[in-house]
Amino acid sequence: MSQVFERLQQLGWRGWLHALWKFARPHTIIGTSLSVWGVYVLTYAIARTNISLLSPLGAWIACLCGNVYIVGLNQLEDVAIDKINKPHLPIASGEFSQRTGQTIVAVTGLLALLLAWMLGSYLLGMVAISLAIGTVYSLPPIRLKRFPFWAALCIFSVRGAIVNLGLFLHFSWVLQIERSIPAVVWVLTAFILVFTFAIAIFKDIPDIEGDRQYQITTLTIKLGQKTVFDLARWVLTICYLGMLFAAWLPQVNVVFLISTHLLLLGLMWWRSWQVDLQDKSAIANFYQFIWKLFFLEYLIFPAACLLA
Repeated sequence: MSQVFERLQQLGWRGWLHALWKFARPHTIIGTSLSVWGVYVLTYAIARTNISLLSPLGAWIACLCGNVYIVGLNQLEDVAIDKINKPHLPIASGEFSQRTGQTIVAVTGLLALLLAWMLGSYLLGMVAISLAIGTVYSLPPIRLKRFPFWAALCIFSVRGAIVNLGLFLHFSWVLQIERSIPAVVWVLTAFILVFTFAIAIFKDIPDIEGDRQYQITTLTIKLGQKTVFDLARWVLTICYLGMLFAAWLPQVNVVFLISTHLLLLGLMWWRSWQVDLQDKSAIANFYQFIWKLFFLEYLIFPAACLLA
């Protein structure tokens, strides 16, 4: 802990907080935030009961802490690789020492479990399982990120199934409604599950140089950038076309759901045609665009249920 305060003095509050923000991987923080609040709004749309902001606020903080633990642990184990693929990250760049990173990871992991334990068993189960998977994903000797299938399974099982179903069960318990999972929740879960698979395979495309050098086997290394890029596009296409079938559920607004998803599908293909696979920054920008599409789903789908 002393090294944390020492680094704080060196960087200043503003510099230290900026480094912490980079350490937390902002796109994952935004995704986690929208998943918590999106599932809460969806649960409220189903329940149509009194709304309370305290419950999602506590779950949000617990999930943010868990998020920092998972992405932070990954950075602690990938310093050499990140110096090639992501040199801007705090540990790779030297803004944070290894000890500072370890302290942040330990504190956020403990806080996530403690808050979840205080708030309810469903939330505790969701957070504990997510942290366990995040640990075996990054930490030797298991380090599942070395294997394409298991790495993708870790990412889309947490983002797709565990988070959505766990949060819905938690909020259902809080709002005191029936805890059987309705069709609209399964639809959102299926969409995010498949969508996150696209994210999981796409994220390694710009990192091929460092992954190859440190023997991290990815689909990009096995199949090539173009093949994985095309695969990710078609997986996303299946997501959006599959969501059209959900428009016939009575709990959603048909016109809103169909029009928004067809618009985003067209936008995704338009953006993808502009990507130069020889330009690492262009690939990284399109990857961030995919994350923005991911963010939008947690706004669009709950809104479609509220408008029903």
